[in-house]
Amino acid sequence: MTISPFRVDFDDDVIAGIRERLRGATLPPRRGEGWEHGASVDYLDQFRSYWVDEFDWTAAQDRLNAYPQYTVSIEGLDIHFYWVRGSGPAPRPLLLTHGWPGSVVEFLPVIDALAHPGTSGGDGSDSFEVVVPSLPGFGFSGRPEGVVGPRTTARLWRRLMIDVLGYERFGAQGGDLGSMVTAYLGGEHADVVSAIHLNFVPIRPAPDAELTPEERSWRGEADAFRANELDYFVLQEHRPQTVAVALQDSPLGAAAWMLERMNAWSDGGVDCAFRIDDLITNLLLYIASGRIASSLWFYRSFLLECEGRTHPTARVEVPTGIAVFPKEMLNGRPPRTWVERDYQVVHWSVMGRGGHFACLEQPELFVRDVRDFFRTHMETGRDPT
Repeated sequence: MTISPFRVDFDDDVIAGIRERLRGATLPPRRGEGWEHGASVDYLDQFRSYWVDEFDWTAAQDRLNAYPQYTVSIEGLDIHFYWVRGSGPAPRPLLLTHGWPGSVVEFLPVIDALAHPGTSGGDGSDSFEVVVPSLPGFGFSGRPEGVVGPRTTARLWRRLMIDVLGYERFGAQGGDLGSMVTAYLGGEHADVVSAIHLNFVPIRPAPDAELTPEERSWRGEADAFRANELDYFVLQEHRPQTVAVALQDSPLGAAAWMLERMNAWSDGGVDCAFRIDDLITNLLLYIASGRIASSLWFYRSFLLECEGRTHPTARVEVPTGIAVFPKEMLNGRPPRTWVERDYQVVHWSVMGRGGHFACLEQPELFVRDVRDFFRTHMETGRDPT
């Protein structure tokens, strides 16, 4: 399998079309204030104005092109990925997997610190060979024609790291959909995966009789959270094409659909947790690339491929590190006792701030925890040929 260098080059006509649709978009009447009933109309109005009149499209493209990136065909599917070689004496191979509505943009703030720790006051012995792929159907990866969910993606990532890049073993990190891929990597590819790190924790169901009072209480709260907050998940699992028609046709509609989730899952909301340029750049990887529909179909594939299981059927036995961010989705931060049923937990960090998009919200905390965990629980990798 031959890798080809890749650079982001947004088509001028595509960008012009996005601008035109943004200018012509009609917002609904305001009902209430803020985000109580979904996307804030006031926020979207300001967001749209910035996107059309102030956002620097060229700077965003340059930032996406700041690190070496490539494409390779694996099992007939084009996979886009960043590959940044570490500068330390023996860098550890590390695979970082994003989720929805995120993208590789989430990891841009930490690539330098992980690959070149000396640039941020770190120890050179903590350097990593950083690999950041776009999920199948996301960003600049190809659109799958069949069922490709977390389990298949874990196999594709194995082939990327071992067969394409030449590593013998590697570590993996993930949140959101990326945590499911990472759990399947640890559970089904332990012969090549040294350790995994999660900031969202997929678990298996457990019989009521086995639960502690704390676990039973958490399950009740998590069930209520799912009923109130995860209706988008059910819709994208069962009716992805209907949602795709609306979101692909309207950039502002896509922004509303995705930003409402990012606001709800972040620590302090979108105004406090993120830079607006990062939010728009992230959206472009869905809208300008034409990947909205295929990203939603990943949820349908998850349902068909994994039968709704976010975790492999067996306990994950590779060393596992957990970073618990206080504003993470409730269903993604189970009690430690429950997590220990499903993983070999050797590292558990409780963070003082941050939410679901941990790397983008709190890059320094993220980097510190990843370094601390893999320093102890992953051997260095050989230099690939």
